[in-house]
Amino acid sequence: MSTPDSWPLPDLDSALDSALESALDRRVDADPEEVERGLVQLVLTLVELLRQLMERQAIRRMDAGGLDDDDIERLGRTLMLLDRRMTELREHFGLTAEDLNLDLGPLGRLL
Repeated sequence: MSTPDSWPLPDLDSALDSALESALDRRVDADPEEVERGLVQLVLTLVELLRQLMERQAIRRMDAGGLDDDDIERLGRTLMLLDRRMTELREHFGLTAEDLNLDLGPLGRLL
């Protein structure tokens, strides 16, 4: 009967080390441009989500009568400028509006 001392552990250890190193090399060896684009995509997605939430909140406040005409004008201008800047940033980094609509799996699309 074979005992644990006679098992080929050094061979198994070596094979596991080699497989782990190979897997890490594939995952860690990332293209810097793709990493930058992914980070920009994530940041712009968060900004777009916040922009949409602010817009909805502004509409609720307008409907409830909680804003005067000057506030409505200022808020509308601010949201339009933010939308324009978001479009410029997406174009600069080669992203579309759909690129910011992340797929959350079973939860569906984010935006």
